[in-house]
Amino acid sequence: QVQLVESGGGLVQAGGSLRLSCAASGRTFSSYAVGWFRQAPGKEREFIATINWSGEDRNYADSVKGRFTISRDNAKNTVSLQMDSLKPEDTAVYYCAATGRPVFLSRSQYGYEYWGQGAQVTVSS
Repeated sequence: QVQLVESGGGLVQAGGSLRLSCAASGRTFSSYAVGWFRQAPGKEREFIATINWSGEDRNYADSVKGRFTISRDNAKNTVSLQMDSLKPEDTAVYYCAATGRPVFLSRSQYGYEYWGQGAQVTVSS
């Protein structure tokens, strides 16, 4: 079992930066792939980024490529999402998710069996 807790959300002006963290419990977390998703009001959950167990492989949605960076520190059981050049359309609840399945860099929410509670990110114009 893995439990995930997001932190670092908040309110920021357009063009600003935020860093989200996903802290995990469980000794096997270092073997899990982790993804970040977001959901805005009235919209479906959207894939943002994913990183494999070692951190060597990453994949991003086109909407955030070049602005967001996913990284992990397995010694600290954390995965981070650095968000730069934020836009009002980035406003959403952001979720981290983890999977122990042998799925390579899944962009689908159905590829992850563990989810955090979400963190609100609001970008003002």
